[in-house]
Amino acid sequence: KKFQIKTILKIPGHISLGKVDIWLQDEARFGQQNTTTKLWAKTGSRPLAVKQQQFEYAYLFGSVCVTNGQSQAMVMPYVNKDIMHAHLKQISMSTAEDRHAVIIMDGAGWHTEDLATDINNVSVIKLPPYSPELNPIEQVWSWLRQHHLANR
Repeated sequence: KKFQIKTILKIPGHISLGKVDIWLQDEARFGQQNTTTKLWAKTGSRPLAVKQQQFEYAYLFGSVCVTNGQSQAMVMPYVNKDIMHAHLKQISMSTAEDRHAVIIMDGAGWHTEDLATDINNVSVIKLPPYSPELNPIEQVWSWLRQHHLANR
């Protein structure tokens, strides 16, 4: 209930609750050393899988709107507050003119309270510390790693 009140207080007074889009946002690091998964092979054989040894990564900033199914993403070489602000602007531009976006995100160091102060149609709500289970977008990263980014 406290979370619901906090959400309502973040929405400007002239916006009705029916005009609010709820977005889930997170970042994930993807690198060359991905996990290996099961693969089809002849019984008794031990297939080899090449695994890269470099330590280069890309960061995927992703967000999904649970209200209308839209999604936004950015692939970047690193994370910081400026990139996070650019991602919020991306969400802002995809939000209809008469609607308001409430973005739920974790408490990463670059998720500061002033991220959206200059964006009129966006409000940010940070989840409690150490609670990734509260943000369903975490499951997207797990699914991507298992189905598309694993070494097969």
